[in-house]
Amino acid sequence: MNYNKVLVIGLDCLAPQLAFEEYIDEMPNLKYLKEHGLWGELESTDPPITIPAWMVMATSKDPGMLGAYGFRHRQNFSYDKAWIANSQSFKEETVWDHIADHNKKTCLVGLPPSYPPKPINGWRIGCFLTPGIKSKFTYPEQLAKEVLEIAPNYLFDVNFRTDSRDDLLAELYSMTKERFKVLRYLIKNKPWELFWFVEIGTDRIHHAFWKYIDAEHPFYEEGNRYQYVIRDYYKYIDEEIGSLLQLIDHETAVMIVSDHGAKGMKGAFCINQWLCEQGYLVFEENPIQGTSIEKCKIDWEKTTAWAWGGYYARIFINVKDREQHGIVLQEQYEKVRNELSEALCTIKDHKGNLMDTKVFKPEELYRQSRGDAPDLMVYFDNLSWRSAGTVGWDSLYLFENDLGPDDAVHAKEGCFILYRADQKSVSQKLEGTSIYDIAPTILELFGIEKPIDMEGNDIVQQSRR
Repeated sequence: MNYNKVLVIGLDCLAPQLAFEEYIDEMPNLKYLKEHGLWGELESTDPPITIPAWMVMATSKDPGMLGAYGFRHRQNFSYDKAWIANSQSFKEETVWDHIADHNKKTCLVGLPPSYPPKPINGWRIGCFLTPGIKSKFTYPEQLAKEVLEIAPNYLFDVNFRTDSRDDLLAELYSMTKERFKVLRYLIKNKPWELFWFVEIGTDRIHHAFWKYIDAEHPFYEEGNRYQYVIRDYYKYIDEEIGSLLQLIDHETAVMIVSDHGAKGMKGAFCINQWLCEQGYLVFEENPIQGTSIEKCKIDWEKTTAWAWGGYYARIFINVKDREQHGIVLQEQYEKVRNELSEALCTIKDHKGNLMDTKVFKPEELYRQSRGDAPDLMVYFDNLSWRSAGTVGWDSLYLFENDLGPDDAVHAKEGCFILYRADQKSVSQKLEGTSIYDIAPTILELFGIEKPIDMEGNDIVQQSRR
């Protein structure tokens, strides 16, 4: 059956072990959708981070095709120049572009990256990249007036890397409350066929409070005052979702999706210090503690490789005739990459245990590697350890994020639910569903054939196998 409307509820970083297991009985709306629809873990992309993951979901194309490997990217193989991904960085057609060809309107709220807000056939409100309400944050521009009349304190994001946990929590709830006010208004007052929003609060509360709820976290304390904070926020989100479900009819299909999952952060591994110890990276002078690699004085004539930090490590080879002071000959390039990959897989944690480290070459993951791809991508201990890009520390191992307080890292497994009221279906768990399947599924719900260059497949068809 074709559907008149599709509502996509995006909950950034929604964790299946919480949403589908630990908290499910306290989330009656999500539980109902799950018990009457298709559901399961949603495998994220590589790398499983907010940008590029949401655009992978919207296009069904991998980060290599999109030319986006994170928030920040090298610029023309420079040692110190970079560009930050925003809405203008993505040129591939999205699912809302495809349905616009069939005269269907879309309403997008907070779907990253949506700043600056590009024109669409419908309405759009910016994401967490938006500087604030004084900037142009809507399309069309006059929509901003309506938003601020409903939610004068509208927030796009919160500062989650802070020790002021109580203030953060209050701001988180305020942000979410204002967002859902606007969502209800738009659902009721704007004509749309596809309505897709993303709430960033689920991601922020994980990063700020995970150590208080996870008994396996190295800093967990039994009976701490924040041990129910994430559960209570999930319950609140579920209530707000319920308020949206009351506004739609039986001919509207509902999807709940997350771009990735979450798990406790064991620590941050100082990749550049390790590269220095192994002889790949040479400094002209010893760096001060906590110095970012871009601000270090590096002897490029003796340096083979260096790295960027984040949820994963991006390693760059200093290639002759590519980098300004490159020393690795093209004919040595593959040998250096292989040797480095093998060495990275021998890294042990602070207790002497071998990490479950994953090392990828971009061409192993992507059909193409457009733009400024790293030479190697590294998931320390399968993403349980962050990569610290800063240097000058007394150890290779940090037990806090070098960028500020942070309790969680990203997991490859996110969530999805597909509910169709007319189907009267019972719960069906699907295995092997991926982030690439969401856009083709939306098109199929509208009865629109997916383009041949989309990588994913329709979830409904998968359920019939």
